[in-house]
Amino acid sequence: MRRLALLPPAAALLLALAVPPGQVRAADEPAVRLSAARAGAGGSVTVSGTGWRPRALLMLLVCGRATPARGVSGGTNSCANGDGRAVTTDADGAFDRRLPVAEPPVPCPCVVHVATVTGARAEADAVLEIAGHPVAPLPAERSAGGLAVLSDTRLTGSSGLLTWFGAPPGRTLVFTVGNTGTSTVENPVFQVGTAHGVFAPEWDERQWHGTLAPGKKARVELPVELSAGAHGDYTVTLRYAGRVLAEQPWGVARPWGVTLFWVLLCLVVPAALFRAGMAVVDRLRPPGPGGRPRHPAAHSGPRPRVRLPRLRTPGTRNTPGDSPAPARDPAARTASLPWFTPDSAPRGPAGRSSAPHDDSPTSPATPTPKGPT
Repeated sequence: MRRLALLPPAAALLLALAVPPGQVRAADEPAVRLSAARAGAGGSVTVSGTGWRPRALLMLLVCGRATPARGVSGGTNSCANGDGRAVTTDADGAFDRRLPVAEPPVPCPCVVHVATVTGARAEADAVLEIAGHPVAPLPAERSAGGLAVLSDTRLTGSSGLLTWFGAPPGRTLVFTVGNTGTSTVENPVFQVGTAHGVFAPEWDERQWHGTLAPGKKARVELPVELSAGAHGDYTVTLRYAGRVLAEQPWGVARPWGVTLFWVLLCLVVPAALFRAGMAVVDRLRPPGPGGRPRHPAAHSGPRPRVRLPRLRTPGTRNTPGDSPAPARDPAARTASLPWFTPDSAPRGPAGRSSAPHDDSPTSPATPTPKGPT
Protein backbone atom coordinates (compact mmCIF):
# COMPACT_ATOMS: atom_id res chain seq x y z
CA MET A 1 0.00 0.00 0.00
CA ARG A 2 2.91 2.34 0.70
CA ARG A 3 4.35 1.67 -2.78
CA LEU A 4 1.04 2.56 -4.39
CA ALA A 5 0.88 5.73 -2.34
CA LEU A 6 4.35 6.78 -3.55
CA LEU A 7 3.37 6.39 -7.23
CA PRO A 8 2.43 9.49 -9.16
CA PRO A 9 -1.31 9.99 -9.66
CA ALA A 10 -1.06 9.26 -13.39
CA ALA A 11 0.75 5.97 -12.81
CA ALA A 12 -1.78 4.92 -10.15
CA LEU A 13 -4.63 5.65 -12.59
CA LEU A 14 -2.99 3.59 -15.33
CA LEU A 15 -2.49 0.66 -12.89
CA ALA A 16 -6.13 0.77 -11.85
CA LEU A 17 -7.28 0.73 -15.46
CA ALA A 18 -4.93 -2.14 -16.31
CA VAL A 19 -6.64 -4.49 -13.76
CA PRO A 20 -9.95 -5.79 -15.15
CA PRO A 21 -12.92 -5.17 -12.83
CA GLY A 22 -13.98 -8.82 -13.13
CA GLN A 23 -10.76 -10.00 -11.49
CA VAL A 24 -11.20 -7.65 -8.57
CA ARG A 25 -14.76 -8.88 -8.11
CA ALA A 26 -13.71 -12.50 -8.34
CA ALA A 27 -11.31 -11.99 -5.47
CA ASP A 28 -14.18 -10.90 -3.22
CA GLU A 29 -17.09 -13.09 -4.38
CA PRO A 30 -17.30 -16.81 -5.30
CA ALA A 31 -16.90 -17.43 -9.01
CA VAL A 32 -17.42 -20.45 -11.25
CA ARG A 33 -16.13 -21.20 -14.77
CA LEU A 34 -16.57 -24.18 -17.08
CA SER A 35 -14.14 -25.93 -19.38
CA ALA A 36 -16.78 -25.84 -22.15
CA ALA A 37 -19.89 -23.68 -22.43
CA ARG A 38 -21.68 -26.26 -24.62
CA ALA A 39 -21.89 -30.03 -24.14
CA GLY A 40 -24.16 -32.91 -24.98
CA ALA A 41 -26.14 -35.03 -22.56
CA GLY A 42 -24.00 -37.90 -21.32
CA GLY A 43 -20.75 -35.92 -21.59
CA SER A 44 -18.94 -34.05 -18.88
CA VAL A 45 -17.40 -30.67 -18.13
CA THR A 46 -14.77 -29.54 -15.65
CA VAL A 47 -16.05 -26.99 -13.14
CA SER A 48 -13.49 -24.67 -11.51
CA GLY A 49 -14.15 -22.19 -8.76
CA THR A 50 -12.32 -19.47 -6.85
CA GLY A 51 -13.15 -17.08 -4.03
CA TRP A 52 -14.97 -19.63 -1.87
CA ARG A 53 -14.45 -20.23 1.84
CA PRO A 54 -11.50 -22.51 2.63
CA ARG A 55 -12.42 -26.12 3.36
CA ALA A 56 -16.07 -25.52 2.42
CA LEU A 57 -18.34 -28.31 1.19
CA LEU A 58 -20.03 -27.42 -2.11
CA MET A 59 -22.73 -29.05 -4.21
CA LEU A 60 -22.57 -28.93 -8.05
CA LEU A 61 -25.81 -29.36 -10.03
CA VAL A 62 -27.02 -28.90 -13.60
CA CYS A 63 -30.22 -26.85 -13.39
CA GLY A 64 -32.75 -25.72 -15.96
CA ARG A 65 -34.97 -22.68 -16.24
CA ALA A 66 -32.24 -20.50 -14.76
CA THR A 67 -29.76 -17.76 -15.61
CA PRO A 68 -26.81 -16.35 -13.62
CA ALA A 69 -28.65 -13.03 -13.22
CA ARG A 70 -31.96 -14.50 -12.13
CA GLY A 71 -30.78 -17.64 -10.39
CA VAL A 72 -32.55 -20.99 -10.23
CA SER A 73 -36.21 -20.01 -10.21
CA GLY A 74 -37.58 -23.47 -9.45
CA GLY A 75 -35.11 -24.31 -6.71
CA THR A 76 -33.49 -27.73 -6.64
CA ASN A 77 -36.65 -29.19 -8.21
CA SER A 78 -35.38 -27.76 -11.51
CA CYS A 79 -32.00 -29.54 -11.22
CA ALA A 80 -30.69 -32.98 -12.08
CA ASN A 81 -30.17 -33.94 -8.43
CA GLY A 82 -29.31 -37.57 -9.15
CA ASP A 83 -26.21 -36.59 -11.14
CA GLY A 84 -24.92 -33.89 -8.81
CA ARG A 85 -21.42 -33.91 -7.35
CA ALA A 86 -19.90 -32.69 -4.10
CA VAL A 87 -16.50 -31.06 -3.69
CA THR A 88 -14.47 -29.52 -0.87
CA THR A 89 -12.47 -26.37 -1.49
CA ASP A 90 -8.77 -26.20 -0.66
CA ALA A 91 -7.04 -23.82 1.74
CA ASP A 92 -7.26 -20.99 -0.84
CA GLY A 93 -10.99 -21.47 -1.48
CA ALA A 94 -10.52 -22.99 -4.97
CA PHE A 95 -11.64 -26.29 -6.49
CA ASP A 96 -11.73 -28.34 -9.71
CA ARG A 97 -14.35 -31.04 -10.22
CA ARG A 98 -15.54 -33.02 -13.21
CA LEU A 99 -19.35 -32.91 -13.55
CA PRO A 100 -21.44 -35.19 -15.80
CA VAL A 101 -23.81 -33.34 -18.10
CA ALA A 102 -27.35 -34.54 -17.32
CA GLU A 103 -30.64 -33.22 -18.67
CA PRO A 104 -32.62 -31.36 -15.99
CA PRO A 105 -36.35 -32.06 -15.58
CA VAL A 106 -37.28 -28.62 -17.01
CA PRO A 107 -36.32 -26.89 -20.27
CA CYS A 108 -33.26 -24.69 -20.65
CA PRO A 109 -31.74 -22.04 -20.36
CA CYS A 110 -29.48 -24.08 -18.11
CA VAL A 111 -26.66 -23.32 -15.71
CA VAL A 112 -24.20 -25.19 -13.51
CA HIS A 113 -25.31 -24.19 -10.04
CA VAL A 114 -22.72 -24.29 -7.24
CA ALA A 115 -23.81 -23.63 -3.63
CA THR A 116 -22.49 -24.23 -0.14
CA VAL A 117 -23.96 -27.11 1.85
CA THR A 118 -23.09 -26.00 5.38
CA GLY A 119 -22.18 -22.70 6.97
CA ALA A 120 -22.89 -19.28 5.51
CA ARG A 121 -24.85 -19.46 2.29
CA ALA A 122 -23.00 -18.68 -0.95
CA GLU A 123 -23.80 -19.62 -4.53
CA ALA A 124 -22.72 -18.96 -8.10
CA ASP A 125 -23.90 -19.99 -11.57
CA ALA A 126 -22.27 -20.54 -14.97
CA VAL A 127 -24.15 -20.79 -18.28
CA LEU A 128 -24.23 -24.23 -19.90
CA GLU A 129 -25.88 -25.12 -23.20
CA ILE A 130 -27.02 -28.75 -23.43
CA ALA A 131 -27.25 -30.01 -26.99
CA GLY A 132 -30.57 -31.64 -27.82
CA HIS A 133 -32.36 -30.43 -24.66
CA PRO A 134 -35.49 -28.33 -25.21
CA VAL A 135 -35.33 -24.60 -24.63
CA ALA A 136 -38.25 -22.48 -23.44
CA PRO A 137 -38.55 -18.86 -22.40
CA LEU A 138 -38.35 -18.13 -18.71
CA PRO A 139 -41.67 -17.71 -16.94
CA ALA A 140 -42.70 -14.24 -15.91
CA GLU A 141 -41.05 -13.34 -12.66
CA ARG A 142 -43.56 -12.95 -9.91
CA SER A 143 -43.22 -9.93 -7.71
CA ALA A 144 -42.15 -10.82 -4.24
CA GLY A 145 -44.10 -7.90 -2.89
CA GLY A 146 -40.96 -6.55 -1.27
CA LEU A 147 -41.14 -9.00 1.64
CA ALA A 148 -38.03 -9.16 3.78
CA VAL A 149 -37.20 -10.76 7.12
CA LEU A 150 -36.50 -8.00 9.63
CA SER A 151 -35.46 -10.14 12.62
CA ASP A 152 -33.56 -13.31 13.32
CA THR A 153 -35.60 -16.48 12.87
CA ARG A 154 -35.98 -18.89 15.79
CA LEU A 155 -37.64 -22.22 16.49
CA THR A 156 -39.92 -22.32 19.50
CA GLY A 157 -41.51 -25.27 21.26
CA SER A 158 -40.22 -28.45 22.84
CA SER A 159 -40.47 -32.19 22.35
CA GLY A 160 -42.88 -34.25 24.42
CA LEU A 161 -42.80 -37.77 25.79
CA LEU A 162 -44.16 -39.25 22.56
CA THR A 163 -41.28 -37.72 20.60
CA TRP A 164 -38.91 -39.63 22.89
CA PHE A 165 -40.58 -42.80 21.57
CA GLY A 166 -40.36 -41.84 17.88
CA ALA A 167 -43.26 -39.43 17.33
CA PRO A 168 -42.67 -36.72 14.67
CA PRO A 169 -40.82 -33.76 16.24
CA GLY A 170 -42.39 -30.37 15.63
CA ARG A 171 -41.47 -26.74 16.18
CA THR A 172 -42.79 -23.28 15.27
CA LEU A 173 -40.70 -21.01 13.04
CA VAL A 174 -41.05 -17.45 14.35
CA PHE A 175 -39.81 -14.35 12.51
CA THR A 176 -40.77 -10.78 11.72
CA VAL A 177 -41.44 -9.91 8.08
CA GLY A 178 -41.82 -6.49 6.57
CA ASN A 179 -43.21 -5.20 3.27
CA THR A 180 -40.54 -3.07 1.66
CA GLY A 181 -42.36 -2.81 -1.68
CA THR A 182 -45.01 -0.47 -2.96
CA SER A 183 -47.92 -2.94 -3.21
CA THR A 184 -50.00 -4.65 -0.54
CA VAL A 185 -49.38 -8.32 0.13
CA GLU A 186 -52.41 -10.40 1.14
CA ASN A 187 -52.24 -13.91 2.60
CA PRO A 188 -48.69 -14.67 1.45
CA VAL A 189 -47.75 -18.31 0.90
CA PHE A 190 -44.32 -19.22 2.29
CA GLN A 191 -42.34 -22.34 1.54
CA VAL A 192 -40.67 -24.05 4.49
CA GLY A 193 -38.00 -26.61 3.63
CA THR A 194 -36.28 -29.09 5.94
CA ALA A 195 -32.95 -30.58 4.89
CA HIS A 196 -30.95 -33.29 6.68
CA GLY A 197 -27.20 -33.06 6.20
CA VAL A 198 -26.23 -32.70 2.54
CA PHE A 199 -29.61 -33.76 1.16
CA ALA A 200 -31.89 -31.36 -0.70
CA PRO A 201 -34.66 -29.78 1.36
CA GLU A 202 -38.22 -31.04 1.28
CA TRP A 203 -40.58 -28.11 0.79
CA ASP A 204 -44.00 -27.60 2.35
CA GLU A 205 -46.28 -24.65 1.68
CA ARG A 206 -47.45 -22.65 4.68
CA GLN A 207 -49.94 -19.80 4.21
CA TRP A 208 -49.99 -16.86 6.58
CA HIS A 209 -53.39 -15.21 6.85
CA GLY A 210 -53.05 -11.47 6.98
CA THR A 211 -52.44 -8.31 5.01
CA LEU A 212 -49.19 -6.35 4.85
CA ALA A 213 -49.41 -2.80 3.60
CA PRO A 214 -46.28 -1.10 2.22
CA GLY A 215 -43.91 -0.19 5.03
CA LYS A 216 -45.68 -2.40 7.59
CA LYS A 217 -44.30 -5.40 9.44
CA ALA A 218 -45.86 -8.40 11.20
CA ARG A 219 -44.85 -11.35 13.35
CA VAL A 220 -45.25 -14.62 11.47
CA GLU A 221 -45.43 -18.12 13.03
CA LEU A 222 -45.24 -21.16 10.75
CA PRO A 223 -45.38 -24.80 11.93
CA VAL A 224 -42.47 -27.09 11.04
CA GLU A 225 -42.67 -30.87 11.40
CA LEU A 226 -40.28 -33.70 10.59
CA SER A 227 -40.95 -37.35 9.87
CA ALA A 228 -41.35 -39.94 12.63
CA GLY A 229 -38.09 -41.05 14.22
CA ALA A 230 -36.09 -38.17 12.72
CA HIS A 231 -32.88 -37.21 14.53
CA GLY A 232 -29.65 -35.41 13.76
CA ASP A 233 -28.76 -31.99 12.34
CA TYR A 234 -31.44 -30.36 10.19
CA THR A 235 -31.67 -27.00 8.42
CA VAL A 236 -34.98 -25.14 8.14
CA THR A 237 -35.14 -22.84 5.09
CA LEU A 238 -37.76 -20.13 4.56
CA ARG A 239 -38.54 -19.18 0.96
CA TYR A 240 -41.04 -16.82 -0.60
CA ALA A 241 -41.69 -16.44 -4.35
CA GLY A 242 -38.61 -18.50 -5.19
CA ARG A 243 -36.30 -16.36 -3.04
CA VAL A 244 -34.68 -17.65 0.13
CA LEU A 245 -35.41 -15.33 3.06
CA ALA A 246 -33.79 -17.10 6.02
CA GLU A 247 -32.23 -20.34 7.26
CA GLN A 248 -32.30 -21.80 10.76
CA PRO A 249 -30.34 -24.84 12.06
CA TRP A 250 -32.20 -27.42 14.13
CA GLY A 251 -30.59 -30.20 16.16
CA VAL A 252 -33.01 -33.06 16.85
CA ALA A 253 -32.19 -35.47 19.68
CA ARG A 254 -32.28 -39.22 19.12
CA PRO A 255 -35.51 -40.99 20.25
CA TRP A 256 -33.92 -43.15 22.97
CA GLY A 257 -37.30 -44.61 23.92
CA VAL A 258 -37.33 -46.62 20.70
CA THR A 259 -33.86 -48.00 21.49
CA LEU A 260 -34.98 -48.92 25.01
CA PHE A 261 -38.05 -50.69 23.61
CA TRP A 262 -35.97 -52.87 21.28
CA VAL A 263 -33.50 -53.71 24.05
CA LEU A 264 -36.34 -54.84 26.34
CA LEU A 265 -37.92 -56.76 23.48
CA CYS A 266 -34.66 -58.62 22.84
CA LEU A 267 -34.52 -59.60 26.52
CA VAL A 268 -38.18 -60.49 27.20
CA VAL A 269 -38.89 -62.57 24.08
CA PRO A 270 -35.93 -64.99 24.52
CA ALA A 271 -36.77 -65.40 28.23
CA ALA A 272 -40.41 -66.24 27.40
CA LEU A 273 -39.35 -68.72 24.71
CA PHE A 274 -36.91 -70.37 27.12
CA ARG A 275 -39.61 -70.85 29.78
CA ALA A 276 -42.05 -72.24 27.23
CA GLY A 277 -39.42 -74.63 25.91
CA MET A 278 -38.58 -75.88 29.41
CA ALA A 279 -42.27 -76.52 30.10
CA VAL A 280 -42.54 -78.59 26.91
CA VAL A 281 -39.39 -80.55 27.79
CA ASP A 282 -40.74 -81.34 31.27
CA ARG A 283 -43.97 -82.74 29.79
CA LEU A 284 -42.24 -84.84 27.17
CA ARG A 285 -39.54 -86.21 29.48
CA PRO A 286 -39.94 -90.00 30.12
CA PRO A 287 -40.80 -91.06 33.73
CA GLY A 288 -38.06 -92.22 36.08
CA PRO A 289 -37.69 -95.61 37.82
CA GLY A 290 -40.86 -96.91 39.44
CA GLY A 291 -43.11 -95.00 37.07
CA ARG A 292 -42.64 -91.76 38.98
CA PRO A 293 -41.91 -88.57 37.07
CA ARG A 294 -38.39 -87.19 37.19
CA HIS A 295 -39.45 -83.65 37.90
CA PRO A 296 -42.19 -82.40 40.25
CA ALA A 297 -43.50 -80.18 37.46
CA ALA A 298 -44.40 -83.30 35.44
CA HIS A 299 -47.46 -84.14 37.61
CA SER A 300 -50.51 -83.94 35.44
CA GLY A 301 -52.83 -83.09 38.32
CA PRO A 302 -52.77 -81.82 41.86
CA ARG A 303 -50.98 -83.91 44.44
CA PRO A 304 -53.16 -86.06 46.73
CA ARG A 305 -53.60 -84.61 50.15
CA VAL A 306 -52.62 -87.00 52.96
CA ARG A 307 -54.45 -86.57 56.23
CA LEU A 308 -52.46 -87.69 59.24
CA PRO A 309 -54.14 -88.66 62.52
CA ARG A 310 -53.78 -86.14 65.28
CA LEU A 311 -51.78 -87.30 68.28
CA ARG A 312 -53.75 -87.47 71.47
CA THR A 313 -52.52 -87.35 74.98
CA PRO A 314 -53.82 -89.89 77.53
CA GLY A 315 -57.05 -88.88 79.21
CA THR A 316 -58.43 -86.73 76.33
CA ARG A 317 -61.39 -87.43 74.14
CA ASN A 318 -61.69 -87.22 70.43
CA THR A 319 -63.25 -84.12 68.99
CA PRO A 320 -65.88 -84.42 66.29
CA GLY A 321 -63.30 -83.39 63.66
CA ASP A 322 -60.65 -85.86 64.77
CA SER A 323 -60.24 -89.19 63.12
CA PRO A 324 -61.10 -92.17 65.34
CA ALA A 325 -58.16 -93.75 67.09
CA PRO A 326 -57.21 -97.12 65.70
CA ALA A 327 -58.08 -100.21 67.77
CA ARG A 328 -55.30 -101.51 69.89
CA ASP A 329 -54.02 -104.98 69.18
CA PRO A 330 -52.61 -107.04 72.09
CA ALA A 331 -49.97 -108.48 69.82
CA ALA A 332 -48.96 -105.02 68.71
CA ARG A 333 -48.89 -103.93 72.37
CA THR A 334 -46.40 -106.65 73.25
CA ALA A 335 -44.35 -105.93 70.17
CA SER A 336 -43.96 -102.27 71.06
CA LEU A 337 -40.84 -101.03 72.72
CA PRO A 338 -40.79 -101.30 76.54
CA TRP A 339 -41.22 -97.65 77.48
CA PHE A 340 -41.87 -97.40 81.22
CA THR A 341 -42.39 -94.75 83.78
CA PRO A 342 -40.41 -94.87 87.02
CA ASP A 343 -43.48 -96.14 88.91
CA SER A 344 -44.45 -98.86 86.46
CA ALA A 345 -40.99 -100.23 85.76
CA PRO A 346 -40.54 -103.91 86.82
CA ARG A 347 -38.47 -104.49 89.90
CA GLY A 348 -35.69 -106.96 90.34
CA PRO A 349 -35.51 -109.85 92.81
CA ALA A 350 -34.22 -107.66 95.60
CA GLY A 351 -36.89 -105.10 95.05
CA ARG A 352 -34.48 -102.79 93.21
CA SER A 353 -35.66 -100.78 90.37
CA SER A 354 -32.88 -101.53 87.99
CA ALA A 355 -32.04 -103.58 84.99
CA PRO A 356 -31.66 -107.36 85.62
CA HIS A 357 -28.14 -108.41 86.46
CA ASP A 358 -26.26 -111.50 87.53
CA ASP A 359 -25.71 -111.91 91.33
CA SER A 360 -23.15 -114.69 90.91
CA PRO A 361 -19.68 -114.04 92.38
CA THR A 362 -17.12 -112.70 89.99
CA SER A 363 -14.64 -115.42 90.78
CA PRO A 364 -15.43 -118.92 89.52
CA ALA A 365 -16.53 -121.38 92.16
CA THR A 366 -13.88 -123.93 93.00
CA PRO A 367 -15.13 -127.37 93.82
CA THR A 368 -14.45 -128.47 97.36
CA PRO A 369 -13.14 -131.87 97.79
CA LYS A 370 -15.52 -134.17 99.45
CA GLY A 371 -14.01 -135.74 102.54
CA PRO A 372 -15.37 -138.04 104.97
CA THR A 373 -18.16 -136.48 106.88
